[in-house]
Amino acid sequence: MTTRTLTRRAGLTALAVTSALVLAACGGDGGGHTGHGSSAAPGSAAPGSAASAGASAGAHNAQDVAFAQGMIPHHRQALEMAGLADGRASSARVKDLAARIEKAQDPEIRTMTGWLKAWGEEVPMAGLDHSGHSGMPGMSGMMSDADMTALKKATGKDFDTRFLSLMVRHHQGAVEMAATEQDKGRDSAAKAVAGGIVTAQNAEIKEMKQLLGTS
Repeated sequence: MTTRTLTRRAGLTALAVTSALVLAACGGDGGGHTGHGSSAAPGSAAPGSAASAGASAGAHNAQDVAFAQGMIPHHRQALEMAGLADGRASSARVKDLAARIEKAQDPEIRTMTGWLKAWGEEVPMAGLDHSGHSGMPGMSGMMSDADMTALKKATGKDFDTRFLSLMVRHHQGAVEMAATEQDKGRDSAAKAVAGGIVTAQNAEIKEMKQLLGTS
């Protein structure tokens, strides 16, 4: 075997070893990229998490929870009251007010429900009787069963007067609850909703008192 033949074989062997090393390195690197691509970025919010629900899982306190758990049934009762206006009220302005209450408060119920689920807290059940809520701490302005029964039986101007009088009291309770959240709550989204409730419902209280002639 000549010196040239030996040199050629040595060169081919070195080339094969080098190619194998390169392929192995590429395979390992590719596996690494695949792993990074399939994992979530640090700090990213998963669908349905507290962050995606508009509330922070680590930034809320007991007051935020109490606010949401109290305001949900409070809003539900307002929707029940407002829903009676279309077939009973005689005043177009009362019907318009009731429609605006429904439009504002229904989305807020959904928002607060989302917070409680994100926080791992209990969402108040729908359909509980009114008397069970009316005397609860932090549930200001709730109507009793007797209040609601009387409102359902009323029609025309009698309904208008009852509805406005009861809703003023109901709104005043909501404003009180929201003010407590602004003062003692921690979650920024909950405090922002509370601020909106204070502003909107104070304006509606003023409007309703004007309609009642008591402002």
